[in-house]
Amino acid sequence: MAEEILKLGIPTGSLQKATIELFSKAGFHISDSKRSYSPTIDDEQIQPICLRAQEMSRYVEDGALDAGITGYDWITENGSDVVQVAELAYSKTTSRPTRWVLAVPDESKVTKPQHLAGGIIATELVNVTKKYFADKNIDVRVEFSWGATEVKARLVDAIVELTETGSTLVANNLRIIDTVMASTTRLIANKAAWQDKFKREKIENISILLNAAIDARSKVGLKMNVKKNDLEHILKILPAEKSPTVSSLADSDYVAVEVVVEDKVERSLVPALKRAGASGIITYPLNKVIH
Repeated sequence: MAEEILKLGIPTGSLQKATIELFSKAGFHISDSKRSYSPTIDDEQIQPICLRAQEMSRYVEDGALDAGITGYDWITENGSDVVQVAELAYSKTTSRPTRWVLAVPDESKVTKPQHLAGGIIATELVNVTKKYFADKNIDVRVEFSWGATEVKARLVDAIVELTETGSTLVANNLRIIDTVMASTTRLIANKAAWQDKFKREKIENISILLNAAIDARSKVGLKMNVKKNDLEHILKILPAEKSPTVSSLADSDYVAVEVVVEDKVERSLVPALKRAGASGIITYPLNKVIH
C-alpha cells in the first residue's frame, strides 16, 4: 500500500449503484462494493469505505473519513461542519435534484401545511422537518420513521419523504402538498484533510474527474469528412457555441471536422449535416468532458 492514503466514503443504499457507475466513467474501478464495506479500487492511494449516506457527513466531520459522497439533505440534517468540495448532478435514477416532500393520503382533507397544526409527522429527516414547521410557526410533533415511510402515511397525519419522480408516492395513493427541501449529491471533505497537500490534491482530482464524467453523460462526439467548398456551410449548421476542430486530410479537397455536441441535438444534426455534404459521419459516446 502507498504511504499516503485518502479514506473515501462511498454511499450505500439508493446512491450506491449510480456512484459506482459514475466512478467507473471517471476512470476509477471499484469492485466488491455489494459484498463488502471495504471494497477495492484500482488506485492504491485511495481506501474506499462503504457507509450509509445518512451517516457520511458525521464521519467526515470527525475525521474518520477524509472525504465522502452524500446528499446535501444529510449534511443539513446532521449539522455537519465540512468542506463542500463539489455539487455532483446525479442521483439514484436521474440528474435532477431530489426533493423531500410533505405528503398526505389522497383522501386527506389537508391541502396546506397549516392544516397539520397539532398533528404528527413521520420522517427520517427529523431535524430539517422540525425547522421547516418551526419557520412556518406551525406546532406539530415530528417522529422518526425507520424506513417505509409511505406505509405510515395512514397512521399519522402526514409524512416527509424523499422523491425523485414522485411515482412511488402516486403508487401509494399519496398527494404532495409542499416541498420541504431540495437536495443534490455533494463531494465533501474533512476540514483538516482539506488542509493537507496530498489529500486536497487527491480530492480535487476526484472532483474534476467525477464532474467530467457527469458532463459527458449528455454529450456525444461527432466526426465527419467535409469538402473544403462545403466547410463554411457545415460550420453554420453546427451549434454556434461550439468550436469544432478542423484537420487536413490526405485528400487535399477534404478536411476532417470534429466537435462535441449535446446528445439531444445529435439526432437532428446528423441528417442536416449529411444533406449539406458531410460524409463518413461518426458519432461516439464520451467518458469525460473537461472544460
